[in-house]
Amino acid sequence: MSITLTPLTDPDFRPFSRRIAWLAADADGNPVGSAFLRLNSRESHGHLAELELNVHPAERRHGVGSRLLDAVVAAARAHEVRNILADAPDDSPAYHFLTARGFTIGLTLIYARLRLADVDDAVLIVPQDPGYRLQSWAGVVPDELAQTFTDARSGMDDAPSGDITYGADTWDVERTRHAARVIEQRGDHLLTVAAVDRATGTIVGFTELVVPGNGKGDAQHYGTAVLPAHRGRGLGLWMKAEQIRSVRTHFPDLDGLLTDTVSTNVPMQRVNDHLGYQPTETIHRCTLDVCTY
Repeated sequence: MSITLTPLTDPDFRPFSRRIAWLAADADGNPVGSAFLRLNSRESHGHLAELELNVHPAERRHGVGSRLLDAVVAAARAHEVRNILADAPDDSPAYHFLTARGFTIGLTLIYARLRLADVDDAVLIVPQDPGYRLQSWAGVVPDELAQTFTDARSGMDDAPSGDITYGADTWDVERTRHAARVIEQRGDHLLTVAAVDRATGTIVGFTELVVPGNGKGDAQHYGTAVLPAHRGRGLGLWMKAEQIRSVRTHFPDLDGLLTDTVSTNVPMQRVNDHLGYQPTETIHRCTLDVCTY
């Protein structure tokens, strides 16, 4: 098959990343595939880029994907990217395509869903450590909590990352507020529950949930973390149980909650299992060493 690749201008520009894109067309000019490579502008993540590659099912096995991948790798080298990441469902055509071209599994994500109508109220009754209290807010963090909430994000620093080296992910108050405003500007609702150490008044853990603007369908968990010194006290379970109670009250038309957890993150999987989340899909985050392609 004769394939023409056309570089595209992608308007999906974000504060910390941008995408470059290609469209593959056949001899008659019909689109048969596309590829997007997201480049990280943060220096600590500049060695990584994220790939989305799609080929129309009817046009597979004709070299379209390989041509697109060749273009992507060449661009990655030009931008000094060392590793390309791509997500693919387990045992899918995408997964087999990637592994046949040198990608290896960097980590595995377990996707799960909690159907709110099925929640057993009994599982939401969890032990509460008297040394802590919970505090919730919607949207941008209140000014008086902005710094301690930003500091608590370091609880994500040691999250399991498999064989992928992400580099330090530095947050400041400006970035914390900006991330919340982006969600707000697109019309969705960001809900946060935080655990506060009573002795110091500082936030030591948090969990975030993004609810669709119309309050229907499924909400998406964005992150849950507890600072290392405060783990083992059930704070993760306490925060997530409170979040379920709150979202059912404020968004009665919401159907479910979605989450994904690295397969080696056993403590968080236990929390989700206890609350009733049901696995829906296994996704492999594959990585390609650009130097060896």
